[in-house]
Amino acid sequence: MISYLRGQIKYKSAIPKKDNFVVIDVAGVGYKVYVLDRFINNLSTGQEIEVFIYTQVAEGVLDLYGFAVAEELGFFEILISISGVGPKSALNILQKARIDDLREAANIGNADVLSRVSGLGLKTAQKIVAGLKDKIGGLEITKTGGWSNQFSEALEALAGLGYTASQAREALSHVKATETGDKIKEALKILGKR
Repeated sequence: MISYLRGQIKYKSAIPKKDNFVVIDVAGVGYKVYVLDRFINNLSTGQEIEVFIYTQVAEGVLDLYGFAVAEELGFFEILISISGVGPKSALNILQKARIDDLREAANIGNADVLSRVSGLGLKTAQKIVAGLKDKIGGLEITKTGGWSNQFSEALEALAGLGYTASQAREALSHVKATETGDKIKEALKILGKR
């Protein structure tokens, strides 16, 4: 599974707002990676970039979704874990709503912020808000919508040890420690029991 890429942009999608993607050359191999508008707008051909990747394999097709920061990837994975939300919908949601708006919507149970997202009716938005409330309840998400530094550092360390982002997040959601090193130790104990 591909979880991170670093390489040079060989191509940017030509049609803005329609399946935004870049082709990243990594050691002579081009990877087509779907990205957010706000990410692609800041990129140029030939630029060296690093992206956190979500790999989707379905019906013999491999799609890659790339994010500038691990927090966006984490929230994307939370969204697609909600029944009825696929990668394209999750990307659309993250495109139209900021992470802190989604967090606030989940905390207060307000689906209006999501109903503004194109293609989402009020019922679907309510379902997503309910799903978000369940999913982010145990995670350390700050007021600005990102994870705490200690949580992010622990998440990256566990990923570096070979655990998937979802395995690491699940273990970290049960950890009570506040310091990064202690978080990692407790998470490793939890992961070792599985």
